[in-house]
Amino acid sequence: MKKNLSLIIASIVIIVGIVFGILSGFEMTKLQKEILKVVSIVALASALYCFIVGEITRNTSQMDKLWSVLPIAYTWIIAIKGGLSLRLIIFAVIVSLWGIRLTMNFARKGAYSIKFWQGKEDYRWEILRQKKIFQSKIVWAIFDLLFISIYQNLIVLAITLPAIMCVGETAKFGAIDIIVTIVALLFLTLETVADEYQWKFHQTKKKLLSEGKPLSELPSPYNKGFNTTGIWNFCRHPNYLGEQGIWFTLYFFSVGAGAVKYGIFNWTIIGSLLLIMIFMGSSRLGEAISVSKYPEYKEYQKKVCRYLPLHKYN
Repeated sequence: MKKNLSLIIASIVIIVGIVFGILSGFEMTKLQKEILKVVSIVALASALYCFIVGEITRNTSQMDKLWSVLPIAYTWIIAIKGGLSLRLIIFAVIVSLWGIRLTMNFARKGAYSIKFWQGKEDYRWEILRQKKIFQSKIVWAIFDLLFISIYQNLIVLAITLPAIMCVGETAKFGAIDIIVTIVALLFLTLETVADEYQWKFHQTKKKLLSEGKPLSELPSPYNKGFNTTGIWNFCRHPNYLGEQGIWFTLYFFSVGAGAVKYGIFNWTIIGSLLLIMIFMGSSRLGEAISVSKYPEYKEYQKKVCRYLPLHKYN
């Protein structure tokens, strides 16, 4: 918990530093300001919805359901209001493909319901609620408001803001944009394949367990309890690698749009940096849970890198 809090504090420092250090050198046009105002209003409405509905239903996964939907809305709002340039259209199409994939993957886990406020809650929230610090409903409500509802909505908005840098820029669609498109699609493919391996592994494990055998008596590799097949044999979180890679890569559309004027770094890099930090915390929490459930997971951690496919487990 202390490490995760330090990540949040560090992310706030990043926001302040980048805003004052980089934003001061970037003047937004009237159109860009108008678009930013529109998407910010949507983000605020989403944050209020997530907090109110989450507290009433005690289902904290309201933001989880919107995580894959909001970026599609943001990027198409930006693209349409920005004049539907080729760069903006490709940006929005890639984000749409990403969002459709993530929504479908989340849906097959039971996250969505006809009653949209219901659906299966991410198991990690319940584990967090069991921690001593969150036993107080007031403390949990504050955490829900500030971190789950507001902070995560800000990150989801921030990762799409490089598209705003593409509005009104005169730089033609060129080599940088082509490379960004190809690399982003490669990361999307990696994420899709990784999720498929993960889904098939756990569905098979679930079926085997339903036959009445304990986990230790299941055939390998299911007796470990965690996935080490396919890409997961080389990387502990290939889907997280793909997720972070997509958004960090999409940031460079803003470089292609204003490379001469603003250089490699501009204020919209905030989103991808914050996303990387939140995934550091998320992966740490997920692995702590896996270590507590599966005896062999520590050995897996020693042999296989968290993100980079540098070593092989089996």
